[in-house]
Amino acid sequence: MAKLSADAPLIHPDCILHEVTYGRFVEIGQGSRIINARFDDYSYCDRMAEVANAEIGKFANIAAFSRIGATDHPMENASLHHFLYRSADYFDDAEHDVAFFEHRASRVARIGHDTWIGHGAMIKPEVSLGHGSIVAAGAVVTKDVPPYMIVAGTPATPLRPRFSQAVADRLLALEWWDWDHDALRAALTDFRSLKAEAFLEKYER
Repeated sequence: MAKLSADAPLIHPDCILHEVTYGRFVEIGQGSRIINARFDDYSYCDRMAEVANAEIGKFANIAAFSRIGATDHPMENASLHHFLYRSADYFDDAEHDVAFFEHRASRVARIGHDTWIGHGAMIKPEVSLGHGSIVAAGAVVTKDVPPYMIVAGTPATPLRPRFSQAVADRLLALEWWDWDHDALRAALTDFRSLKAEAFLEKYER
């Protein structure tokens, strides 16, 4: 029997989950913390990932110890500290700063379909990763990444495209990530054995 299911996500032990929605065949790795996020079909994160205020597309590959939507502190104020906005934790007669948390939650990171986020990488709030893009291990992504681009470094900069623009455009048009489960299974051998151009030649309509 397959480990993953269309009916419910596979959630490993010791996760912290708050306001999370899941598509089909989703897996959340051990000890991960996911807050205000959506994982679309077939996406997963490995152990100890942190995801906040994010929309994760289909078939996203999120490595261990990565962080998406890393939250900011109020740099413009006299202090950066939690006591400014988590005030009820420090004072009996104070409340949390609701507006601060609402603003933080509105700064959504968007991760495209079939992306790969390497070990220990960080994706900042409001950044978008294009479909098919790759973020190298340890990179800090502060700007949007085009589809099928590989980025690396701190801050992350383009390393090289995965494919020519023509092949990337054809893959975007094919939208194989929207195929149903049976179609994916039927094409599994070709996904494994064919390079992108040969795959396109076989499956483009």
